[in-house]
This record gives sequence, C-alpha cells and structure tokens, in this order.
Amino acid sequence: MIEVHAYIDVADLERGIAFYCGGLGLSLKRRLSPSWVELDGANLPVFLLGNRSPAADLGGTQIQRDFARHWTPVHLDFIVPDLDAAVARLTGLGATLDRSVQQREYGRLANMADPFGNGFDLIEFSGLGYDAVSR
Repeated sequence: MIEVHAYIDVADLERGIAFYCGGLGLSLKRRLSPSWVELDGANLPVFLLGNRSPAADLGGTQIQRDFARHWTPVHLDFIVPDLDAAVARLTGLGATLDRSVQQREYGRLANMADPFGNGFDLIEFSGLGYDAVSR
C-alpha cells in the first residue's frame, strides 16, 4: 500500500498550528524545522509548511507565493461528527464559509477556506455515508 502525506502551505506557521489543532482537534506531533511541522490525529500525516520565502524557485522559474483565496483540483475533506460546531469553531479561528451548508445524499457538506486561502471541505456523514451513493 502506498503511503500518502498531506502538505498545507500557510503564511504564518504558528497561526496555522493554532487553526488546524484548535479547530480540527489535530495535535502538534513534531517540529521538523522552523518552517515545517507534522500534525497528528488524522488517518494520514498532515504537515504544515510556513514562513517560507515569498518566491518559489521552480527550477529556474520564480513565482510569487500567493495566499489569496484559491481552489485546486486536489483538496482536503475533513470528516467531522458535528458540522455546525466545526464550522463555528473554524470560522472563529479565521476560516471562511464559501456558501451555505449543503445537504447531500451522504450527509452535510461545508465548503470552506482556511485563513491562508486554502480550500477544504467539512463533511458530516449521515446514515450510510458514501455507501448511500455507491453504485
């Protein structure tokens, strides 16, 4: 089985730790460098990369890091037992709720962004969860 890690860029590492630990119940496992930490408490390792150079060197091409709101084709879904409580807790820590909570066949869904612009979803499963839509 392949091992998967999740990496999240944050503009301010300490604020990122407070957000993901205080808001989602993850915990700081270890500091790997002044700008790199590993969080614990999920079913895969979650790493935060912060306080990095404002420009990223991509093999001879320089691009400016941008923490404006964005969505990427790859994002994280956090499964929570109480969606309303999680939304309230995370918005209190600087997250934004992109639109009203949606009801789906598998449960309730909140499209959100962390304080750094990274998109993610919160899902509260109901009934059969994803088995309700399995074909």
